[in-house]
Amino acid sequence: MGIFSKIKEKLLGTKVEQNEKYVQALDKSRNTFKGRINALLSRYRKVDEEYFESLEELLIKADVGARLALEIVEEVKSEARLRKINDPSLIMEILVDKMFIAYSRDLDLETKINFAEQGPTVIVMMGVNGSGKTTSIAKLSYKLQKEGHKILWVAGDTFRAGAVEQLAVWASRVGVKLHSGEVNADPSSVIYDGVKKAVEEGYDVVICDTAGRLQTKTNLMNEAAKMIRVIKKVVPKGPQEIFLVIDATTGQNGVYQAKAFAETTGITGIILTKMDGTSKGGIILAIRDQLGIPVRYIGLGEKLDDLEEFDLLQYLNALVGVEKE
Repeated sequence: MGIFSKIKEKLLGTKVEQNEKYVQALDKSRNTFKGRINALLSRYRKVDEEYFESLEELLIKADVGARLALEIVEEVKSEARLRKINDPSLIMEILVDKMFIAYSRDLDLETKINFAEQGPTVIVMMGVNGSGKTTSIAKLSYKLQKEGHKILWVAGDTFRAGAVEQLAVWASRVGVKLHSGEVNADPSSVIYDGVKKAVEEGYDVVICDTAGRLQTKTNLMNEAAKMIRVIKKVVPKGPQEIFLVIDATTGQNGVYQAKAFAETTGITGIILTKMDGTSKGGIILAIRDQLGIPVRYIGLGEKLDDLEEFDLLQYLNALVGVEKE
């Protein structure tokens, strides 16, 4: 039985079913991570302070973040001493166990969308330009359409050149309707009209695109508050979800950018894109640690069906590698 299957059985009492999409998408991250782990194994013959310092450095290089890397290593160290483990090859099981606990501690791992009991479910999409927000809207819609939902998009990014046109191309490709306003129209006004249209025409889900760049945190806060206010005028319990899109390839810089959004709006979940393009898969743990927000969806490729609900066990499985049974 492989390391990861043992851990899952220990944690949940069930065996892991390997998801090939996760395995393929995290290939770069896994090769880098396992390469560094193997380098530690060849360098150290026993578990000592120098070994743990190198392990901490390895986690930091994987974009886990300095604070969390130290916390995880301290917990690994404590358990290794408690169990009198002195062989570096036996540390991996403890490490993955602590990584699982670090993410899941005090966090609901549910990824399903919080659908409205009646009327349209309103989803607001936020994120900096270039994060993959537009393609995430398309992929999420494709997923929801397959579940039978009638979807309307609202083009709330009214100032960026080409934003509405880009959204229109994707809307046509996915087969959804798009509501847009005049060029340079007030974003909140467009969103109000779009959500109203969704109610009147019986849409199940309305996904609102938003501007990817505002000059200051105050502007961001004010614009977000205004959008949420106008949504509530039409759908009092909306928005049901506010998703923040983060590009995994930007690493810690992406986490820092995301903090401005997270601190000013009630983000309900993260959509992490381009995981197949990064060699530093630890960013998911950094997001959890620094933002305190769960990753709800993960982009595992460029195809429309390459957006998956985030599965912590599959992620760790694909990151550290699994032994075939």
